[in-house]
Amino acid sequence: MPKILLVEDNEMNRDMLSRRLVRNGFEVVVAVDGGQAVTMAAAEKPDLILMDMSLPVMDGLEATRQVKAAPETRSIPIIALTANALVEDREKALAAGATMAEAAALANHAAGVVVGKFGPATVTPDELMATFQGF
Repeated sequence: MPKILLVEDNEMNRDMLSRRLVRNGFEVVVAVDGGQAVTMAAAEKPDLILMDMSLPVMDGLEATRQVKAAPETRSIPIIALTANALVEDREKALAAGATMAEAAALANHAAGVVVGKFGPATVTPDELMATFQGF
């Protein structure tokens, strides 16, 4: 079953996304700040990281840089979740090493598409990434 590291400090967003994915058979591990994200990426080796960019302790940009700098985690795809869809925010996330950047408001919708398209835990990390593209 694909494992997703969800890095989100907003409890409502975290709960909404994680419940939807878990309910449909995905394994979800959660970090609430950038420091935890870096530690958990190395410990858990998720198939995908959904990384909020606005985080306490260490922001999502720096956490992304650190995950991508470490040999054991650099190959993990990261979808950066930005507060808005500004081009500048997306460019910063991509420059930090994110595989792609999406407006956080679209993440729950995209998670629903993943579940609807692939069913419980049958999606590969590449298929999961492809589903987020175009939102």
